[in-house]
Amino acid sequence: MRQNYLFTSESVSEGHPDKVADQISDAIVDLFLSKDPEARIACETMTTTQLVALAGEIRCKGVYENGEWAPGALKEIEDTVRETVRDIGYEQAGFHWETFTFENRLHAQSAQIAQGVDASGNKDEGAGDQGIMFGFACSETPDLMPATLYYSHKILERMAADRKGKVVSFLEPDAKSQVTLRFEDGVPVACEAVVVSTQHAKDYCDPWEDAKGNKGGDTEKAAELKAYVKAVIADILPVQLLSDATKYHINPTGAFEIGGPDGDAGLTGRKIIVDTYGGAAPHGGGAFSGKDPTKVDRSAAYITRYLAKNVVAAGLATRCTIQIAYAIGVSEPLSLYVDTHGTCVAGVTDAGLEQAIQSIESLGGLTPRAIRTKLRLNKPIYRQTAAYGHFGREPEGDAFPWERTDLVDELKAALKG
Repeated sequence: MRQNYLFTSESVSEGHPDKVADQISDAIVDLFLSKDPEARIACETMTTTQLVALAGEIRCKGVYENGEWAPGALKEIEDTVRETVRDIGYEQAGFHWETFTFENRLHAQSAQIAQGVDASGNKDEGAGDQGIMFGFACSETPDLMPATLYYSHKILERMAADRKGKVVSFLEPDAKSQVTLRFEDGVPVACEAVVVSTQHAKDYCDPWEDAKGNKGGDTEKAAELKAYVKAVIADILPVQLLSDATKYHINPTGAFEIGGPDGDAGLTGRKIIVDTYGGAAPHGGGAFSGKDPTKVDRSAAYITRYLAKNVVAAGLATRCTIQIAYAIGVSEPLSLYVDTHGTCVAGVTDAGLEQAIQSIESLGGLTPRAIRTKLRLNKPIYRQTAAYGHFGREPEGDAFPWERTDLVDELKAALKG
């Protein structure tokens, strides 16, 4: 591993058009799981100017059975979508929670996929698809996440809280952030640059004039917005990382009044690096949002994060990447791979960690059913995952169970055994 380098990660706010789509898709997952814990959902969302469209495959007792919608189900779905957009904060002419056109094209899950995935007779529940999934943890932050992504998320979370709490009046829902840190001896020592682009109220930007003579912007309002963003950055990043040499790029393109789905179409699953580790770890390519937990794109990514986080929390390594692979319809994983990037402590090896993980009785194995059972995933806990990252979040109640570090003692014991 390189020890001295610059590294950058980005995040996007809950009002980013792709994240609007992710949150809608996961709100649908939660709705169906609240009706039927064994529901099958693959919900894709597309958003654009005054339009939200759903597509995908479902199976849900009491909602959609034998090709028929239950009474009131279609209205409940639409109400869920509109409430999600309302919570995000869109009440703009180009995208308003109450007036956008809504299209629902959800339909029955393929019977041929179902027969491969469902348990029957002596056959255990199979993986919902083939694929490879990765989990990662490192000691850069208290949440054992890459620092560049951690701070990128936190900046936007704070801005969203200030917007919704009316701490400031000029922020709109769409925003992006990016943090570049300098690492020495593998440790972040300085913030080289921060980029924040935020949708804003009218004229909170530097003066501008287009080719048609239209004008806008206000120097004092622009300065107010920039000062606010710099204050948020100063509050989020550790003081020792910031200096006079840190570069700030705040709304570098100028005016950003048109945003969200009105400014750019959004699709479920287009922010998979934001959702995971900010580019600091590999990604298998599968998105999470809109999928029930039988889909290993989601559940296996959660269990590998859980395992990697417990390896680092146990003090066995300072960085850990775990890969797992599945075949559609097959319950047992095809492979398990652990890489601690040369950071494991004396007496611990990557191969030893692989064996230890597979011997832990409380896991019950790494089949899709075992993962769902261990992490209790058949619950409506997913909409809150769809903005500001699926990892590095605080486990509370049923939420984010893959962030717990309750496997530390068993992992250590398995290594000794």
